Amino acid sequence: MLANGIVYNRFDVSGLPPQQQLLAYWEQLGQIVEVVPSREQVRLPFICINDRYDIGEFRISDTYTDHVTIERTIARISRDHARGIGFTILLDGDAHLATTLARNREYRLCGGSILATDFEQPVRLRRQACRYITLVVPSNLLRHVFSDPAAIHGRVLDPSGPATRLIVERATTLVENFRYMPFEDGHRKLAGLVELIAAAFGEEAGLSGSKRAVVRALMFENTRRYVRENLQECELSPDSVIESLGLPRSTIYRLFEHEGGLGAYIRHLRLRVAADELVRCPGVPIKDVGYSVGFKSASDFTRAFRRAYEMTPQEMRLNVYRYLHAELR
Repeated sequence: MLANGIVYNRFDVSGLPPQQQLLAYWEQLGQIVEVVPSREQVRLPFICINDRYDIGEFRISDTYTDHVTIERTIARISRDHARGIGFTILLDGDAHLATTLARNREYRLCGGSILATDFEQPVRLRRQACRYITLVVPSNLLRHVFSDPAAIHGRVLDPSGPATRLIVERATTLVENFRYMPFEDGHRKLAGLVELIAAAFGEEAGLSGSKRAVVRALMFENTRRYVRENLQECELSPDSVIESLGLPRSTIYRLFEHEGGLGAYIRHLRLRVAADELVRCPGVPIKDVGYSVGFKSASDFTRAFRRAYEMTPQEMRLNVYRYLHAELR
C-alpha cells in the first residue's frame, strides 16, 4: 500500500528464467482470463510489467506486455465470480484484434482505441507488444447510460475522436501520478474518468447526447427487458418483439446492429442463460436446459452453443466438472 492509502502492486517477470516468464503471467491472470500461447512462445522470453492500483471500487492497471493472446471463455465465466465492466485503453501498437465469441464479431484495434468488455461475456484479445491501461468498474456505475451494462460488450471508441483522445490523456496522467496524490483526489479523478468513458460510449451507441437519443435509449431498455422476461417462449423472435412492443423495425435494427441484430441478441441471451444452468444444475438433462431457454430441439441448442462458444454443452459441463474436482484434490 502506498503512503496515501492507495493499494498498489507491481508484477514483473524479468527476474524469472525465460521459460517461466509467460507461465508466471498466465498464473497471474488465471483467476479471470486464460493465456493462449503456442508451444514455442512458452519457451521464449516474455516481458510483462504491471502496476496495479486499487482505489475504492475501482481497479486500474498500467501494463506493458509482449504480444500475447488472452481469452475469457464461457466455461471460465460460469465457474467464477468475476463481474464488472473492463475498459482496455491501448496506448500503442497498430494490429490488435478483439473477438466477441458468442457474437462471432472481430474488431481491429490500434493505439488510442478503447475496448469495452463485460466480464459475463466471452472475449478473445490478440494484443501485439504494447503498453495499455485496464480499468475495471462495477456495472451499476454505467446504468445511467446503459440500463443493461452488458450492451457495452465489444464496443470500441475510435482513437480519432476528441472524447477518446481526452480519455487516453487523462487515464495516462492518472496512472503516472497516483502515488503522488491523496487518496480522495485519486478516487474523485478516477470517478470523473469513468463518467467521461460512460458518456463517450453512450454517444457512440446513440443512447445519449440528444432528445432523440433519450427516446432510443428507452426503446433499447424496453426491448431488452421484454426479451429477458419472455426468453423461455420458443416463439420469441424479432417479429414477435416488434409486434408486441409496437416499435419501428428500422429503429430496432439500428439499436441492435452492434449485437448482430435482434435475433442474434435473443440467441446470445438464451445461450448465456443456458451456460449458467448447465453448471448450476448438473443433474438436469442437456436437452431440458435447451428447452427451458426457448430452443425448439436439442440439436438446435447444441449447434447454436457450439457455434457461439466453440464447444458443445456436454464439453462445457465436463470441463467445469473436471476443474471443480481438481480444485478439491
